[in-house]
Amino acid sequence: MISEIAAAHGKSSAQVILRWNLQKGVVVISGSSNPDHIQENMELYDFELTAEEMERINALDWGEKHDWY
Repeated sequence: MISEIAAAHGKSSAQVILRWNLQKGVVVISGSSNPDHIQENMELYDFELTAEEMERINALDWGEKHDWY
C-alpha cells in the first residue's frame, strides 16, 4: 500500500513514510551516508499526502506502540 501511494506521487516508499510523519507533526531527522539517499530525503516538500492516504497509513497495524503513531 505504501508503494502504491509512492507510485501515485512519483516518490519512493521512504519519502512517503517521511512525509506521513511530517504531516503528523513529527520532527523527522533522517540520515544516510549515501549522497543519493540524502538528496531523496530532502525532497519531501514538493508533495503532500491526501487525507485519505494519511488515514490508510494510519490504519496500518505496525505491531508497535509509540506516541507518534
